Amino acid sequence: MLDVCLLGSGGMMPLPYRFLTALMTRYNGSSLLIDCGEGTQVAVKEKGWSFKPIDVICFTHYHGDHISGLPGLLLTMGNADRKEPLTLIGPKGLERVVGCLRVIAPELPFPIIYKEIEGAEQCFEMNGYRLKAFRVNHNVLCYGYTIEIDRSGKFDPVRAKEQNIPQKYWSVLQRGECVDAEEGHFTPEMVLGPPRKGIKLTYTTDTRPTDSIRKNAKDSDLFICEGMYGEKEKAAKAVEYKHMTFYEAAELAKETRVKELWLTHYSPSLTRPEPYMEDVRKIFPNAKAGKDGKSVDLMFEE
Repeated sequence: MLDVCLLGSGGMMPLPYRFLTALMTRYNGSSLLIDCGEGTQVAVKEKGWSFKPIDVICFTHYHGDHISGLPGLLLTMGNADRKEPLTLIGPKGLERVVGCLRVIAPELPFPIIYKEIEGAEQCFEMNGYRLKAFRVNHNVLCYGYTIEIDRSGKFDPVRAKEQNIPQKYWSVLQRGECVDAEEGHFTPEMVLGPPRKGIKLTYTTDTRPTDSIRKNAKDSDLFICEGMYGEKEKAAKAVEYKHMTFYEAAELAKETRVKELWLTHYSPSLTRPEPYMEDVRKIFPNAKAGKDGKSVDLMFEE
């Protein structure tokens, strides 16, 4: 199960009723944060989640509405006497940008591991999931992210017994690990069926529609995508500033055959996204207007 919470759905500036961009996921005792706009700490507290399990923070790019909440978050983690390493992932310039922000948080009781994304795409294996960064099209270097959790085939006890595999090794094989023992060499393939469908989440914002999004969002269980403008007359503005309209996001969701679409990163001038959703759902029926605190548990299919 992957817990997902859209902590902040706003773009450009925080509003009294809308935090800036941030997404948090929880899986297997580990938490990941994508972007950390102003107000992220308050949003986490309002959700009732904890800062302690956050071990990875990713950045799509380094505009203020996506990273301005980081110094305060680092200080909070430090004041909680955190000792575990924190991994930061982002476009080229990550360590330099964070170093500048850390002028107000120079001494921390935990190490920071910097991983700058190299090239148009890069995968990171961590904490039982696969994180893939892919370049999108904004007016600065910007990336989207896909989180994938694989699921192995179903364990077959009948096959295990037929091959005289001691029961004490079953759980190890079920985890996908090999066993070398006095009784013999056993592999997961001996007792597992074909791989089952896993979980896939794609998050992208501050971009025009791109083939990289079409490729990486394909068949996602949840696609969280920028919808900067709902007003159709602002289509030209979206092109000029390299953002996306509600309807372009819906077209992407339709093309990539995702299960569900959440819109996010609204313009400050867009106070209520709901009035535009009827036209959005004509393009992609399972589209939702994202809002601060919107959550879902993505489950493995039975």
